[in-house]
Amino acid sequence: MCGIAGLYTKSATLREHLGALLADMLEQLSDRGPDSAGVAFYRDPAPAGWCKVSLHSPSHAPEWDALGGELAAQFGEASGPRVRATHAVFEIAAQAEEAQAWLLDRHPELTLMSAGSSIEIYKEAGLPTRFVERFALEQITGSHALGHTRMATESRVTTEHSHPFSTGLDLCLVHNGSLSNHNRLRRTLAREGIRFRTDCDSEVAAGYLTWRLREGATLEQALEACLDDLDGFYTFAVGTADGFAVLRDPIACKPAVMAETDEWVAMASEYRAIAVLPGAEDAVTWEPAPGQVYSWGTASLVA
Repeated sequence: MCGIAGLYTKSATLREHLGALLADMLEQLSDRGPDSAGVAFYRDPAPAGWCKVSLHSPSHAPEWDALGGELAAQFGEASGPRVRATHAVFEIAAQAEEAQAWLLDRHPELTLMSAGSSIEIYKEAGLPTRFVERFALEQITGSHALGHTRMATESRVTTEHSHPFSTGLDLCLVHNGSLSNHNRLRRTLAREGIRFRTDCDSEVAAGYLTWRLREGATLEQALEACLDDLDGFYTFAVGTADGFAVLRDPIACKPAVMAETDEWVAMASEYRAIAVLPGAEDAVTWEPAPGQVYSWGTASLVA
């Protein structure tokens, strides 16, 4: 099952309502994935020379302010926390790799959900409708976002196992389907320095894209390589700082629909999640073809 929602805005007006629109899409997909939900928003890029990190704490009373003080002492400057339910976002005057290494060493009790210039990830176990309310998604603005509702089939129902997965800077992936060769691929990628936190096959797909991009591939090339190297059935939606891309496997047995207007581009596992968007009745709507990459964003992303 699982539900995927993606929305790329083309106007400043819609960016002010991005969170509310994505929340409506996720609620439509709630019964496709009642185990957990998650979102990745791209918004408010960090200043030059800074990075942004999203963190999750399992504690009932996380000491976010104290962590902010530690970050400022270590790196000279830091802003935050911007707290949303069990998560917090910090901006740090450091390169993302340096900040990630420090956090993993000094605060292993925290989960680093994402790092980069503009990405923010929030995810949690539980009903998607409850997630939308708890994380106040309607308050979030931004240029584009991905969302996921999960029905777990191959791994545990936890916050960490929820989607999206981020294994590279400003990169995330949501997935509907199942991979059959993820264990072997995980071992190969681990030898290449890709770090995994869960046994979920979707995190392996995200790690594979991170590795391909690190080796010099474009996002389109990395996704096309999935068709040769990833066995199974899948619909991927991948977010970057520039936009998002969609790929279905060559058999394409998992449902997907896309739509575009002058104001937005959207994809979802079912049309009902797109039907709630403004102007959906006049959108150009289609089913993405098997094995073809679709992408939207700035010139560095668009195919």
